[in-house]
Amino acid sequence: MAVVDKVQAESSIRHEQRRAQPQSWSGSYRRVAGWLDFLSMLMAGVIAFVLRFPGVPTELNAPYMALTVALPMLWVPTLVLCRAYQPRYIGVGYEEFHRVLRAGFILTAAVAIVAYATKTEVARGYVVMALPLGTFLALVARYRLRKWLHKRRWNGECMRRVVAVGHRTSVVDLIRLLRKKRYHGMDIAAVCLPPALASGDDAVAEVEGVPVLGDFSQAAAVADRIGADSVAVLACPEMDGVALRRLAWQIERNDVELVVAPALMDVTGPRISIRPVAGLPLLHVEHPELDGGRKILKGLFDRIAALAGLVALSPLLALVAILIKFSGDGPVMFRQTRVGRGGREFTVLKFRTMVQDAEARRVELLAANDNDGVLFKIREDPRITRVGRWLRRYSLDELPQLFNVLRGEMSLVGPRPPLPEEVAQYGGDVYRRLVVKPGLTGLWQVSGRSDLSWEESVRLDLRYVDNWTLVLDLQIMWKTWSAVFRGSGAY
Repeated sequence: MAVVDKVQAESSIRHEQRRAQPQSWSGSYRRVAGWLDFLSMLMAGVIAFVLRFPGVPTELNAPYMALTVALPMLWVPTLVLCRAYQPRYIGVGYEEFHRVLRAGFILTAAVAIVAYATKTEVARGYVVMALPLGTFLALVARYRLRKWLHKRRWNGECMRRVVAVGHRTSVVDLIRLLRKKRYHGMDIAAVCLPPALASGDDAVAEVEGVPVLGDFSQAAAVADRIGADSVAVLACPEMDGVALRRLAWQIERNDVELVVAPALMDVTGPRISIRPVAGLPLLHVEHPELDGGRKILKGLFDRIAALAGLVALSPLLALVAILIKFSGDGPVMFRQTRVGRGGREFTVLKFRTMVQDAEARRVELLAANDNDGVLFKIREDPRITRVGRWLRRYSLDELPQLFNVLRGEMSLVGPRPPLPEEVAQYGGDVYRRLVVKPGLTGLWQVSGRSDLSWEESVRLDLRYVDNWTLVLDLQIMWKTWSAVFRGSGAY
């Protein structure tokens, strides 16, 4: 009993110390998000009221004035029930937005059910305007708040302190990745390595500038010592189920989050599920859906969007064609053979951005290649015309590929369309890029474009092939706009 009392007392003291500490940045962030959600629904209710009941308020529309005030008070608790304020969803991923959308559907359904059950006459025009508009405004507010948080994180603020537990190679990869993508908000503050490297003659003092403060068995103590918010356990045989469970027990007293990275890389979203089998939580990985109904839906969406894009951008396409025509000799369009789905070749269309003899001069420029692999890219390519350099910076030269999408040769989102000579140099795994249609944009476009190494470009393409969904396509298309306007990696 003495041991139990000691453990309970220690746990109580630690919790009291935690509560006595001032609110962290995440608490402030969630309070701001709550007020923005409240104001978004209030604004939507006022707009719906003014549009639905123009003129001076009367006794007939007084109930809707009360409903306008009540909606924000119902909206925030609904978001709480949908766990839209959970710290784990702050700043990264679509889960935060998904929960706001879910709350919008739930509140709309609840209003409709209550009105039906009580036989209350509710102006459908008011409800149809107020609730969807409030949800939309809340999503916009959350998006802007997230961008503000990302800027703070690039400056090293609003970060979660993390203890990385694993072998040296895995820890190095994690540190480099999180330093490159600081908007994730995870700062590796300490490392725990295997006992052989954490102590003794072969001990390692630091990894990528991060101090090594202990071995695997000391991870909980290290997290407590530095005030960590999370412990990230990387794939290693020493941290089996028993060790992980023991670690989870040790750190739960301080509300420290446990994050476990599986050995399976670049598989995300709907393909992963955890199902208990004989008491064991097994990670099930579904095969990617490369055919079937979703493929038909994607093809239909691609062609409709491409047609709409060609119609909407026709004035811009005509202006670019005129600029190229009057900038010098040569055709407006550049046609080149590329390899599409299943290895089938097709002719890709682009606005001409180089001089006429560009292909002939490629051999003499091979030594100046800035890429480290199969791709041929030169940052200051002398073959690019003055107009072409401007077109490439904002990817306007690729707009004619909408015709390729309309013909079914390409998709709006997909891997980069390779040249036949590039495909001839592919290794075994790289051929998997060809199981889907190449895209006008893709993960490579929003992740650095030509600044990416060959290996990174391949990894992103394979990641897209294994995890594509229509929602992911919409996310990539949304991010493409900011990538194009920044012009980074475009040459």
